[in-house]
Amino acid sequence: MEKDSSFSRGSEMSLLEQFEGILEGDKLIDEIGFLGPSQFASLDQDLSGSSLDQCTPIQLADVSLETNIAELNTVQYDKNFFWNRNNKLAISTDVLSHLYIAARHAYIASAQANFDHLLEDEILKHTKALLILSCNFSSAWNDRKLVLSRKHEMALFLEELRFSSLILSGAPKVESAWSQRRWVIKIVGDFLQDSPGIIREESDLVEKIAEKSKMNYRAWGHRCWLISCMNSDQVFHELAKSKKWTELHVADNCCFHYRRELMLNLLKEYHEASTGCNFDVCLLYKEELKWTELLIGRYIGREALWIHRRFLTQCWIKHFTTNQGAAAVTESEDLISSTTQTFIAKELKFARSFLNITDGFYDALDQAQYAASYILWTLKFALSQESMHEEILSELRDLKPLLLKTCAVNSLGWETML
Repeated sequence: MEKDSSFSRGSEMSLLEQFEGILEGDKLIDEIGFLGPSQFASLDQDLSGSSLDQCTPIQLADVSLETNIAELNTVQYDKNFFWNRNNKLAISTDVLSHLYIAARHAYIASAQANFDHLLEDEILKHTKALLILSCNFSSAWNDRKLVLSRKHEMALFLEELRFSSLILSGAPKVESAWSQRRWVIKIVGDFLQDSPGIIREESDLVEKIAEKSKMNYRAWGHRCWLISCMNSDQVFHELAKSKKWTELHVADNCCFHYRRELMLNLLKEYHEASTGCNFDVCLLYKEELKWTELLIGRYIGREALWIHRRFLTQCWIKHFTTNQGAAAVTESEDLISSTTQTFIAKELKFARSFLNITDGFYDALDQAQYAASYILWTLKFALSQESMHEEILSELRDLKPLLLKTCAVNSLGWETML
């Protein structure tokens, strides 16, 4: 966007004061949007039945403009450029460049004063405006950390969580904002006894953002980091809570990866070499296997489900059975299998049921390819320590034409492996 030469430095600073005044006057703002002039002009049309603010001329420094003035808790702002209703803020794109220039100058001026304690509030105020306009400004995030560390006030840390949520509402993949949240949570966790409440709110935030921003690895990475702050009860709760969301997003591998991290956390905590695994964890893996089997049959051609199945198979063979046939839990407890061989036989039977392609739709072809790949993986890796009988070798050869048909682009790879 080209800079409008009609705005002088004084005009830009006046706009910044209005912007910062809005942010200070309405601390519950949870969403900010940047709108073009035509979109911005139509905002108040939806409020035609409500009483609108009076129109008043104002004088911006060096520029005379007839503008509409709105008042919010004694905060006045130019309605041609700002719109604030119901904790939502819209900014006209006409002034974005001017706001950014003013916010950057104000931030640099306050930051260069060697962090005088009298200017710490100014730094927080100017960096807040600057990061809304340019959320990847790393120096501004770092200076906020420094000021917050010096003040060390719980109210400011909680306000920082709200502010980073505001940034993420418009830029959900900004790593700096997620990193800032983790930094704050580490500090807040040492002071608040309601740590489970913070974890729960963070988990809800990730789900909310993931609903709007698909395949958001940074958001799910943040949620995986939270696992290190959870106890076993919270991990079980998160597994139950995330199950419904995962069922509605079976193509998103991020949610399955999160479940795998939760399950590995429980396995690490409860596994004991001498006595085997805790029964609750073993039962959890059993239910996850049944649940994944149901989803694979219901949602055809979803690779994320087959990847999750491999993880479950690998963990089951490694932790709940032995190659000698002695199980980690007894067969009377009605779990999957008492031996590695029996479990693998069931898995192969399950995967073979998807090899028959009854139609030419892509989903059916993908399902057959994933099933064949799963069989190949099971035979070549899960049985890597077993002798390769002729029956197994024959099955591998039978998979070759199917894999070449369903995934011709990887024909060289299949030729090498089979």
